[in-house]
Amino acid sequence: MNKAQLVEAIADKLGGRQQAADAVDAVLDAIVRAVVAGDRVSVTGFGSFEKVDRPARYARNPQTGERVRVKKTSVPRFRAGQGFKDLVSGSKKLPRGGEVAVKKAPKGSLSGGPSTRTTAKAAAKKATAKKAAAKKAAPAKKVTAKKTAVKKTVAKKTTATKKTAAKKTTAKKATAKKAAAKKTAPAKKATAKKAPAKKATARTTAAKKTATRKR
Repeated sequence: MNKAQLVEAIADKLGGRQQAADAVDAVLDAIVRAVVAGDRVSVTGFGSFEKVDRPARYARNPQTGERVRVKKTSVPRFRAGQGFKDLVSGSKKLPRGGEVAVKKAPKGSLSGGPSTRTTAKAAAKKATAKKAAAKKAAPAKKVTAKKTAVKKTVAKKTTATKKTAAKKTTAKKATAKKAAAKKTAPAKKATAKKAPAKKATARTTAAKKTATRKR
């Protein structure tokens, strides 16, 4: 049975071919959109449609037998409900043409809850809001990191300049001490040289005294 035959099968129940085609299109579109969004579509007595993630793996080409790497992908999966399985296996008898094979949902179960489309939209809005908040928060962190880096570099530069200035001052003091020591050393030598002159004068005075005595 293809889609056209399915529409023909339910056309009498829905009041015409166009109404049946619109109903089939609407049901299939809702199921596909919900599964793509990551929601699970479950119909009691019939089955459930869901999205399944398959990790990357290795497979073999059936024609050549060559080992091929298959990328990570997502695939739709349908799981038949227990009622559907029982009808196919024959453990339960299929109802007559006038009756519905799939159990009808209990009264009140199809109203009051949000539709899958609205839930998908709400989830998408929440995800976009989280991403926007994360983008706003990220520049603030970068700015604070830059400020801390600038502060660290400034502190390093100041400490380096202080160290160099201290080294220069100590070097200047050492040179000043050396210069003072050099200046004081010649003065001491000059005084040492002047002392023998006094001795010479003392000798001359003693010689004069002896000369006067001889006379």
